[in-house]
Amino acid sequence: MRAVVQRVRRASVSVGDDEIAAIGAGLLILVGVARGDTIDEAARMARRCAELRLFADEEGKLNRSLLDVSGEALVVSQFTLLGDTRKGRRPNFMDAAPPAEAEPLVEAFAVALRQIGAPTKIGRFGAMMDVALVNDGPVTLLMESRKV
Repeated sequence: MRAVVQRVRRASVSVGDDEIAAIGAGLLILVGVARGDTIDEAARMARRCAELRLFADEEGKLNRSLLDVSGEALVVSQFTLLGDTRKGRRPNFMDAAPPAEAEPLVEAFAVALRQIGAPTKIGRFGAMMDVALVNDGPVTLLMESRKV
């Protein structure tokens, strides 16, 4: 599983003309599920994201987590995070889990964030989505649950 974690002032997801999810300050988390990923990996990755110290304390140091600042999370499935670009000009997506395997794990990731205590919204799996955000910092990290 791969995740791009972005600290945001606000973020939203629209499908067509309909905004389907929006958050205020918190994290926009783009999630790519690899073949063979498990629900346990999704839960561990969710906890790691929620506990990352990406928010400033009183001294301006990154010492607070999403949970510490009562921030929100917006989870967006993005299989292209598993694209292999080492050869040629067309990404190879063979490492990405098929939709029937990936969708429940993206949902499990979001559920785990909620269970940890982070208010969490989610995009629409498999849809063409417009993702809007105001990146705060910018602070952006790439996380992996294992080497894919």
